[in-house]
Amino acid sequence: MSEAVVAPNSSLLSPASLPIIEATLPVVGEHLGQISSIFYRNLFESLPTLEKDLFNETNQESGEQQKALAGAIAAFATLLVTEDAPPVDHVMSRIAAKHASLGITAVHYDLVHRALFKAIVEVLGAAVTAEVAAAWDEVYWLMANSLMKQEAAMYEKVGVPSGQIWNALTVVGRREIAPGEWTFTLSGDEQSPMNQFEAGQYISVSVIYEDGSRQIRQYTVMAGEDPGTWEFTVAAVPGGRVSNKLIAEVGVGYPLIVSIPAGTPYPIPSDGPIVLGSSGVGSSLTVAVLQKMVADRDTRPVHVFHVDTDEGSFGHHGRIQQLLDAYAGQTSLDAFYVADVEKGIEMLRKYDWDAKADVYLCGSQQFMRQVRRIAVVKGVRPDCIHYEVFAPDSWLGFD
Repeated sequence: MSEAVVAPNSSLLSPASLPIIEATLPVVGEHLGQISSIFYRNLFESLPTLEKDLFNETNQESGEQQKALAGAIAAFATLLVTEDAPPVDHVMSRIAAKHASLGITAVHYDLVHRALFKAIVEVLGAAVTAEVAAAWDEVYWLMANSLMKQEAAMYEKVGVPSGQIWNALTVVGRREIAPGEWTFTLSGDEQSPMNQFEAGQYISVSVIYEDGSRQIRQYTVMAGEDPGTWEFTVAAVPGGRVSNKLIAEVGVGYPLIVSIPAGTPYPIPSDGPIVLGSSGVGSSLTVAVLQKMVADRDTRPVHVFHVDTDEGSFGHHGRIQQLLDAYAGQTSLDAFYVADVEKGIEMLRKYDWDAKADVYLCGSQQFMRQVRRIAVVKGVRPDCIHYEVFAPDSWLGFD
């Protein structure tokens, strides 16, 4: 008899739970929509302030947030029973970074656990036997412990107590870099956690409304021109609660509440060339990475491309060109201007992709998803394509 192939993550589950999770995954997946909806109802009933203070109101209204957590748990369970799946800590690192930028702590996982399992029992009823409940409980806490471990390390790295992520920075400058796109410059003191910022990371910005509610959004951070200053760029979104409030109301001297820096520092050290691709205000990541590479006197070849509606909409164009001019290695910059940015992405099928490159993408979710697929078809290894996503159903990454 041949020896069974064991998935790398399968040893994390107990022998009793592994076959139960394999058998019940399809049923849980089929009812994720119901479970998610009831879960959030339970969660907000147990702690109403979460709905007002932590979760993205737009995603709640669109239904995207409702899909997120139960979907993440189902995806995590799939990792545990799939052959050759990547290590769970690596896969969960994107969610852990987002959680750290929101100040998530162990108490949140307890609240989520109670609300989620109450929803599962309500939807699946008698199918949730003691054995099934125990197996899925094991899955949940394997996921939660992976996240809590990584989040604790992030809090420790920047020197803040668990969950104490918010600090006040002063807006010392603002400028419109393209129609509807504004860059804000922030300043802090020597004790600010922002001094731990590394290129490629992002911050959460907290905005308080007249009714006392709070909305939080994430923005890529760039180094400011002066020491102790940092910048982020906001694009006006039609109907956007946070972007439009920031642009309309936040001026010089305004105290802005931001989180510790979170996310993976870029660029990742390698010997190959670098490709930086963006659309819209995603060019902020290109600026941040180039700032780092210029400061480090890096000499790897750098190829930049940007997709936008027209030259005037390419907000960081001049800044990127200046950084490329200051760079010690070989560089190139390609700008693709099309009326429909999403359709214009198809132009990148003709782009001269280097299969040995590390690719860094930032832009709309659709932009990153499509460009990633094109790059893979052109021979770039999937693990060499890096990006950050803030949409709740994409924290695990793209297929």
